[in-house]
Amino acid sequence: MNNLKSKQNRLVLRKKRVRATVTGTTERPRLSVSITNLHVSAQIIDDSKHTTLVASTSVGKKAGDSLSAKAEWVGADIAKKAKAKKITTIVFDRNGRQYHGRVKALAEAARAGGLVF
Repeated sequence: MNNLKSKQNRLVLRKKRVRATVTGTTERPRLSVSITNLHVSAQIIDDSKHTTLVASTSVGKKAGDSLSAKAEWVGADIAKKAKAKKITTIVFDRNGRQYHGRVKALAEAARAGGLVF
């Protein structure tokens, strides 16, 4: 159990370190990614107004079998919704996670959908 606590603490420290430098503005909102054991969620946030502009999640959707497939689906969906709201440029917040695997799949799908990081 001690190993799990230290792992969670390291994630929180990485999260704080990333959020200290990454903030979303009205011109460039922040794309925040959240990945759990079963689902992937993403939201585009304007930190100056403290509002969520666009959100997408794989909860309750037929997005695919693997988490990477779900991440790709969420990335494409959030890009489509952002285009409808005329959001083109964003800042990517990986939420303390390594830019690898699921996070990378979501980011590449969002880029393919027309978002500029």
